[in-house]
Amino acid sequence: MPTEPPAPSGRPQAARPGRKLGPVADSVGSVHRAWLDPLRGSYRASGLTLNELSTRLLFAKSKLSELLRGVGLYPRWEIVHMLAGELGMPSSPLYRLWRQAAFEAHKNNDWVENCTDHKPILTTAPTTPPLEHRAFRELVENDYSLYAQTFLDDDQRDAAVSDTFDILWLSWNDALASYDARHFSWNVLRATVMSRTPHRDGRPELGRAAFDTVALRSLSEPDHHMNQVTESLELFTAMSRLPAGQLDVMVLRRLCGFPPETTSALLGASLATVRSDERHAIRFLESVLCPPPSTEGTTS
Repeated sequence: MPTEPPAPSGRPQAARPGRKLGPVADSVGSVHRAWLDPLRGSYRASGLTLNELSTRLLFAKSKLSELLRGVGLYPRWEIVHMLAGELGMPSSPLYRLWRQAAFEAHKNNDWVENCTDHKPILTTAPTTPPLEHRAFRELVENDYSLYAQTFLDDDQRDAAVSDTFDILWLSWNDALASYDARHFSWNVLRATVMSRTPHRDGRPELGRAAFDTVALRSLSEPDHHMNQVTESLELFTAMSRLPAGQLDVMVLRRLCGFPPETTSALLGASLATVRSDERHAIRFLESVLCPPPSTEGTTS
């Protein structure tokens, strides 16, 4: 169970002269953004300008700007690797995310391999994440997997959790500088899971959870089984309408079976917030699933 968050690093925010970096393009895919956002964060924290990076890397400033905004063609690993090296970012998690995003951008395996195999400088030998990152992962990885499994199949669940810790590795200084690293990390997990979760009318689908509940696994009579499926699907449809915080509390508390204290630690939220979110969520679900009887048409 996660208890105390890692201590903040106190890293100062560097100032930079010149034009502010433009926003990420709307067309950027979820996995591409997973490595691009930390790269942009490292760039902002470095204090370096695009002019300085262009001189060091012998790469056009306009192309660096496009890379950092996700504009134009998907970038080759060579320039991403060189830019990350100037910014002090670890190559292993960055490469894994870059590779996934290349396939998301419809690059084939030959293109990906040709971007990495032909130059010694582009090797991606494993590196070791910070000790605090490794310790934090050991504490929460299984719990993160239980949450992700509510929304995703096994392969997607494992990929989402692995990507979460790669993103955290790339953003670890930001996590430590945040007011609560557990809350920062949970937001990364949630964004990663939701980017892979099927949505309907803008709401995440929890259909998988209906077939994984303890109640369903314990039933042996087919009629009871079908009734439970119907009731569960109605419940999960209603749950999908909850605000993000309330939905997470209900998933952790009612589907994963965590006590309030563990839920609080995982979310990086106070116990009072967890209990309040749970009360409001239950009140809403009861109003949807068990509405009061209508008095329309009655006479006194």
